Order: sequence, then structure tokens, then C-alpha cells
Amino acid sequence: MLTYCIVDDDAVSRRMLQSIIEQSELGEVVGMAGGGVEGKERILELSPDVVLVDLLMPDQDGIETILQLKQEGFQGKFVMISQIENKEMIGKAYRAGIEFYIHKPINRIEVEAVLGKVVEQWKITRYLSEIKQSLAKLDSLHPEPVASRRKEGAREIMQHILMDMGVISESGSRDMTEIIEFLIHHHKSETLPPLKELYEVAAKAHKPVGSDMDKEGKAVEQRIRRTVYAALTNLANIGLTDYSNPKFEHYAPLYFDFQDVRLAMRDMDDERTLEKRKVNIKKFLQVFYLETLNKLREA
Repeated sequence: MLTYCIVDDDAVSRRMLQSIIEQSELGEVVGMAGGGVEGKERILELSPDVVLVDLLMPDQDGIETILQLKQEGFQGKFVMISQIENKEMIGKAYRAGIEFYIHKPINRIEVEAVLGKVVEQWKITRYLSEIKQSLAKLDSLHPEPVASRRKEGAREIMQHILMDMGVISESGSRDMTEIIEFLIHHHKSETLPPLKELYEVAAKAHKPVGSDMDKEGKAVEQRIRRTVYAALTNLANIGLTDYSNPKFEHYAPLYFDFQDVRLAMRDMDDERTLEKRKVNIKKFLQVFYLETLNKLREA
């Protein structure tokens, strides 16, 4: 369960956020503070997973608080809270290291949606950490001679992952490879830019200058959607045949909401026409990016 600290000079906002977080089972609020100076001390003391911090506070603004915490080595995630709509200020907050932005006045639906994304990212990071630990244990049990090791490049790593999921020949796999390679070389955060920007990256990689990028971006989206759906179908088929298959155990819960995998397996088991299900492209690309990064670091 995620832990939160709320830093806001408005006591009503603090109570509302705490109520939403705990009633929606998004985690536990372990600390609150009414200002940036006090908030910094509480956060360093409690070390929560997520900090919700107001942008404007009388003693010290949220951006300065975040920068000081980062200098102190705090590794948690930041979500900014504010009624300010100034794009320059919001951009400054993102550059300081916030993950998401919640508008005031506090709206339950927005808070649940934003923090739901934070929880999802936390789960992805945890999955990858567990994978890393498992691989380290395997390496210690079966050490490979140093002379025989060859460092894999990003494309080789991605091809191996896509092959495992049975989608290496799908046209969308090429688009995803271009996107992840772009992120590895040009993106410094583990969170993804908007999907539309990523689709344009893939479109530009294969289309000449002057092409209709909006149209090409939509074509990329459709190719990737079909590829992700094909991966879901392939993994569901593997799971139906052999629930303990290592590929199924690894990729199905990591890249997809497992409920979607189970529903696809049910349709196959009942010999019904497989219902065309929605797939979470952003989650798939996020995990694909993080897993590729992780394997690159281990190589």
C-alpha cells in the first residue's frame, strides 16, 4: 500500500485529500503539514511514497520544497496541487520533478484518476524491481563466464521481449521499437510523454518530411493497438494451455491488467468469438520502456 504526505496551508484541502485517498483505498496518509518548511521536515522523517504539495504557500512554495527535498536525497513521487493556471508556473513545477497536477478546488474524480495513475506506476516499478531481484538470484545460481557475455543493445532486448509475446512480426512492433529507442536516448524521466507525441516519433521515423503527421500518427496508434491486442491474445492462449508457463507468468500480469487476461482466457475456453477488448497502450509502452531500460542497465 502506498503512503502519502500532504503539504497544504489549507486545512480543508488536507482533510478532503486524506478522505479521498483512504476511502478510495489508494493508500494511507501517514503525515500532513501546513507549510513547506514543516512539510520538508515531516517528509524526510516519514519518507512517504508520494507527496501531495500545494504550489503556493505563505512560508515556502511547493517548487522550492520539492527542490530542497531532492537535494536531501528524497526519492518519492510528487503531485502538485494548485488553482494556478499559469502555464509557465506549471511548466516550472514539472521541471522541478512533479509527476502529475491536481487542480483546486479539490474534485474527488480528478484526485482518484490522478492518484490511480500514480498507483499504477508504483506497481510497474515494483514489478520491475522484483524481476531484477529474480534475475540477480538466477545469475548467482548459474554464473555465466565473463568471457562469454555480450552486451545486448536496446533493439535486441526489445526484439527478444516482442518475440516472447509472439508479436515480433506485427507492424506495430516496429513503431514501438522506434518509440522506446527514442525514449532511451532523449527522455530523462521514467514516466512517458503524451501518447500523441510518441506516435509522431514513430511516424517521423518512417515517413518523409512533409507528410501529414496527424494522419500518420493515427495510423501508428492503430498499428500499436492491434499489436498490443495481439500480445494480450497470445498470452491468454499460452495461459490457457499452461498456466505455469514462464512467459505467461512474467508478461501477462506485468504488461496487462490481469482481469483482461482472465476474460480473454475465459472467451477462448468457452470457444466463443474473442471479444474485442480495450487495451491500455500507455501501460504497455510504460512497462516496455522500463523493462528495456532495466535490462540495458544489467547488461
